[in-house]
Amino acid sequence: MAYRLKDIAAALGAEAFGAADLLVTGVAEPAQAGPDDLALALEPRFAEGLSQGSARAAMLWQGADWQGYGLDAAILVPRPRHAMAALSVMMDPGTGQNAGLHPSAVIDPSAVLGEGVSVGALSVIGPQVQIGDGSVIGAQVSIAAGVVLGTNADLRDGVRIGPRVRIGKNFIAQSGAVIGGDGFSFVTPEPSSAEVARRSLGADSSAQGQTWARIHSLGAVILGDDIEIGANSTIDAGTVRATQVGSGTKIDNLVQIGHNVRIGRHCLLCAQVGVAGSTVIGDHVVLGGQTGVSDNIFIGDHVVTGGASVVLSNVPAGRVVLGYPAAKMDTTLEIFRSLRRLPRLTRDIAALKKAVFKSGGND
Repeated sequence: MAYRLKDIAAALGAEAFGAADLLVTGVAEPAQAGPDDLALALEPRFAEGLSQGSARAAMLWQGADWQGYGLDAAILVPRPRHAMAALSVMMDPGTGQNAGLHPSAVIDPSAVLGEGVSVGALSVIGPQVQIGDGSVIGAQVSIAAGVVLGTNADLRDGVRIGPRVRIGKNFIAQSGAVIGGDGFSFVTPEPSSAEVARRSLGADSSAQGQTWARIHSLGAVILGDDIEIGANSTIDAGTVRATQVGSGTKIDNLVQIGHNVRIGRHCLLCAQVGVAGSTVIGDHVVLGGQTGVSDNIFIGDHVVTGGASVVLSNVPAGRVVLGYPAAKMDTTLEIFRSLRRLPRLTRDIAALKKAVFKSGGND
């Protein structure tokens, strides 16, 4: 589909300069852009590639000398990466799924599908399921009994949603996401070796071997509005009460959220984050990639963790942490600097001991 440059600019809340009626059919990086593409040069260093491509129009930063790059037209935006959000909505061709219900889909007669719902091939929708208007259910999706799914949901191929899960509007689940699987809850008749080791801080793990009894997940999962779940990520059902994720939170690929966890609003959980059971996370929290969070702790609002941090204790609101165990970032960086100096310090101490020994021997 072709768009006039001035229409794109209006959708972005920006202004088009030059040949505003110029039509573009796609977006591309500057060096690969053709004459019908809108080149994305979000920073001056990217604009250097414009000379290698053949774009006639580009989206540039505020104040850019677009004519100096030989362009016929340009859109100038104060925060180009943020403008990308609205631009990508316009240019996204979608998944290509046909509208309507695929004949191979299995839909329980008691399920209620809203207006304009699309269901892909080999998907299964269980009893008493409610799916909101405008939702797109991809191929081989499984939605278990009693699920309530809000309007404009987008479930990509292979998504699995367990029983009794409740999800708000504008939900996006990438391929392979699993919402509402059973939590990892097992217990032994007497305190297990893991419990003993934790209680004694590793001094004793002498508990006798015992069989594990499974605790079934009687709760479900409750997700707010405008949530996105990445590919192959999982959110476990609660043991008794529901696992909860607040509106606006975005979860990357390969993230594990344990049972009974509560996550606040507008959080960002990057790839390979793992949150253990019954932890509470506040609003606007950012967990960097591979962050691990222990069970039964609290992370306050606006906390940011650096990549690969391991959070073992409560974190107060507004703190930026890093490391294993996670500590204030400036403290951890000071420790890292000190660790790099250890080899030299060790050599200096060895040399000093040698000098003192020789000095003592000569007396």
